[in-house]
Amino acid sequence: MFKGRNLLIATKHEKEKVIAPILEKELGVKCFVVTNLDTDEFGTFTGEIDRKDDPITTARKKCLLAMELTNCDLAIASEGSFGPHPSIYFIPADDEFLLLIDKKNNLEIIVRELSTETNFNGSEIKTEKELIDFIQQVKFPAHGLIIKKAKYDFTNIIKGITNHELLKRTFKDFISKYGKAFIETDMRAMYNPMRMEVIKKATLKLTGKINTLCPNCNTPGFGITDSNEGLPCELCNFPTRSALSYIYTCQKCTYKKEEEFPNGKQTEDPMYCDFCNP
Repeated sequence: MFKGRNLLIATKHEKEKVIAPILEKELGVKCFVVTNLDTDEFGTFTGEIDRKDDPITTARKKCLLAMELTNCDLAIASEGSFGPHPSIYFIPADDEFLLLIDKKNNLEIIVRELSTETNFNGSEIKTEKELIDFIQQVKFPAHGLIIKKAKYDFTNIIKGITNHELLKRTFKDFISKYGKAFIETDMRAMYNPMRMEVIKKATLKLTGKINTLCPNCNTPGFGITDSNEGLPCELCNFPTRSALSYIYTCQKCTYKKEEEFPNGKQTEDPMYCDFCNP
C-alpha cells in the first residue's frame, strides 16, 4: 500500500531527521519536506501564538496544509504538549501524537507516546549562580534555551541559544535592562534531542501499528480503540481499574477483536486495588 510512494513530513523543525529513516526502512516510502510550510501558524511552544485546537486536530491541519501545498496524497505530522504528567502530577512529561493521513486509501492512523524523559523547565533568574544551576539541570548546551523578559511577556525574546557565550551575553543584557530574565528550555524539536528521541519512539510505534493488518480485510492500522477495566486483584479478587481487555477495531470494515489480559498478567498487584489500598 505504501511502497514506492512519496510521503510528506509536515514539519519546519527538522523532525524528518528521526522520522524519515524509520518510515523509509519500514514502509518503503520516499520521504520529503517542503521549505514553505509554516506550522507555527497553528501554535508555538514559546507562547507568541496559542494553539487553538487539540493535538490531533493540529497535526491533521499540518498534514492537510502540507498536502495542499504539494499536491501529495500521503503525509505525516507530529504535535507535542509539555506539562505535568496526567497521572504522576509532580513529574513533567512530553506527550507526542503522530498522525499519518493517506488520502489515496482514505486512511488516518494515529499513535501517542507519553514520556517522562524530558528536560522541560523554566525559571525566573536574577543571578549568574542561578543561571549556572539552571543550565546544569536542563542539559545545556546540547539542548537549546529561550530567554525572555518574563514568562508571559513576548516583547523581547531570544530563541535557539546553544552556546555559553551567547547565553552569557544575552543574560547580561536582560539583567541590565530588566533586572531579571525568564529562561526556559527550547522545546522545538531541532533544539531538543530528548524530544527528538520521543518522536523517534512514536514513529516506531506508528510503523508497528501500520504493519498490523485487520484480520478481516487486511487494512493497515488495526489498533486499540477502547479498553475494559476490571483486572482482578491478586489478593481479594475484586476488579481493579487496570485493563482486563483491549478492543481492536478496523477503521475500514469495522471488524472488532477483544484481547484479554493484554499486559500478560491475569491478576493485578494489590497496591493498585481500591479495596486493598484505598
